[in-house]
Amino acid sequence: MSLLKNSLTEAMKDAMRARDKERLNTIRLILSECKQIEVDERIELDDARVLSIMDKMLKQRRESIEHFRAAGRDDLRAIEEAEMVIIQGFMPEPLSEADVRQAIAVAIQEVGAEKMQDMGKVMALLKPALQGRTDLSKVSIWVKEQLA
Repeated sequence: MSLLKNSLTEAMKDAMRARDKERLNTIRLILSECKQIEVDERIELDDARVLSIMDKMLKQRRESIEHFRAAGRDDLRAIEEAEMVIIQGFMPEPLSEADVRQAIAVAIQEVGAEKMQDMGKVMALLKPALQGRTDLSKVSIWVKEQLA
């Protein structure tokens, strides 16, 4: 079992003991997503995959918040924001833009990327290292800038 999944399980137990219903429900959502993938793909998830699941959940909540804000549903927006805060608590420390740009430069050098066709190689190298620590869509934009 991954260390991250272990810490989620322990946090779930702590939330149960503390009777923190909001936190408990959010942690159960994360663990449920993980379990579903493990059952569907018949694999044991590693930390990188758990991070990608939580990253996807954060993205879904950001999108929902925008939709709820546009619809004037502040009650539902508040629920999504609270879940985001809880999920972010399990994510690694975010990287600064300078650190990300440095990682991009190193990755481009490592794979010998010179043109846009090499972007996939660069992203393949960066994704595991940056997953959950920065917005990968921004990384993609910055890689394009450096390769252009």
